Amino acid sequence: MSGARRPSGVARALGRVDAAVGDAVERAVRVHHRRRLRRVGWLPALDAPASFVAPHAFSPREGNRVEVLVDGAAALPRIAAAIRAADHSVDLAGWFFSPDFELTRGPERRALSGLLRETAGRGVEVRLLAWAGAPLPLFRPGRRQVANVMAELSDGARLRLATDRRERPMHCHHEKLVIVDGRQAFVGGIDLTDLDGDRFDSGSHPIRSGTGWHDATMLTEGPVVEDVARHFAMRWWEVTGERLATPDPPKPPGDVRVQVARTVPERVYGSLPLGDFSILEAYVGALRAARTLVYLENQFLWSSEIVEILAGLLRRPPSDEFRMVVVLPAHPSTGGDDTRGQLAVLSDADIDGRLLCCTLVARGNGAIEPVYVHAKIGIVDDCWLTLGSANLNEHSLFNDTEVNLVVDDPALAATTRRRLWAEHLELPLDAVAGDPPTLVDDVWRPTATEQLARRRAGDQATHRLLLLPGVSRRARRLLGPIQSLLVDG
Repeated sequence: MSGARRPSGVARALGRVDAAVGDAVERAVRVHHRRRLRRVGWLPALDAPASFVAPHAFSPREGNRVEVLVDGAAALPRIAAAIRAADHSVDLAGWFFSPDFELTRGPERRALSGLLRETAGRGVEVRLLAWAGAPLPLFRPGRRQVANVMAELSDGARLRLATDRRERPMHCHHEKLVIVDGRQAFVGGIDLTDLDGDRFDSGSHPIRSGTGWHDATMLTEGPVVEDVARHFAMRWWEVTGERLATPDPPKPPGDVRVQVARTVPERVYGSLPLGDFSILEAYVGALRAARTLVYLENQFLWSSEIVEILAGLLRRPPSDEFRMVVVLPAHPSTGGDDTRGQLAVLSDADIDGRLLCCTLVARGNGAIEPVYVHAKIGIVDDCWLTLGSANLNEHSLFNDTEVNLVVDDPALAATTRRRLWAEHLELPLDAVAGDPPTLVDDVWRPTATEQLARRRAGDQATHRLLLLPGVSRRARRLLGPIQSLLVDG
């Protein structure tokens, strides 16, 4: 290309070494995972055929009502309201809980501890199951930090509290569940804590005192809640020895088919000695079924298995219309992340310009701040939707406990995608109702590219969307897969 600077001989040589090292590590990770899943009878999760239903997850449940709640300002008050209205039980499972975290703001500010105490004081059975924390001071929260929080929550309260320390080394219990009366379940990515960031942010993502936060959860009512409750009851029994009564299946309040998918590592719980890797199976099957669109929002993207499938779709597009849009944080929270290196892998595979990788920023008063993308959402062909706690990395797909909901409902998938696109593109809903490939090429790409150019030139941002380029040096960003290889038994 005229005027372009050609890479030097040294740069080209470094690039070849980088690619060779990166490919070798990623290949070793995939071989290791294949060997591990074969050993426990879960190899079908990696070899899942193209399908919008995961055959080894919970059976799909018909007749549910589903509502996707985007961002904390929409989701957290709804969770608080559901807890306040509980008749007999509230079950919560999470990575970490902050007693003083406020689920509602403004004049009716309500902190988690006060809300749970008040609910338990009315005679409602409130059970809270938290990860016990990291056993070594290598990452947060630690065991002592969690113990202090649980002591604060239990002081003078009638809450039923338990901590789960049956984790794999260097891994955690990551799912985020709220189950009310066995008839409502909130399943998603929003933690009830302000550890590492305040989750209460709105879809307008204004500049605020802390980092902006984009997240989502799914509210379900109907028969699928029984499966979410069964999963919670399994973990509660394993930790406390108390068996919870199985709730009566709720009556069908809607017409959406929903499936519960999980990650539960093998040899963690006696009830599931071989584990459950159906979130991996769900993603693999749905991505292999893709024909026109893959849309992903995630905190991380360094699963070699997932990136290999995505790269194959870019090298051999299933249709002329096929596009892939990925929304990620600019700087994921762990130094072991390999996301930006994996974007380079996808960029190398993107021979026809079908891929777009973006991040989000908050802007105001001439300043810009990053919006941390914490949502875990996948949409394929406006037909398949998954939302839950699982990131697209080795932790969530192989080693942490996670829960996702999977919906193969075109109306809900398309509506959710349009809501997300309207938020990120700062457009009304009717402006994103058109053809997805056209919107990607004519709206997403020019907007994100212009904003990156403005940022590099030192100009003020005029939009929330920002192009997120990959990095060519994969070898120095392989700490995530290497860590997975070392600590993943």
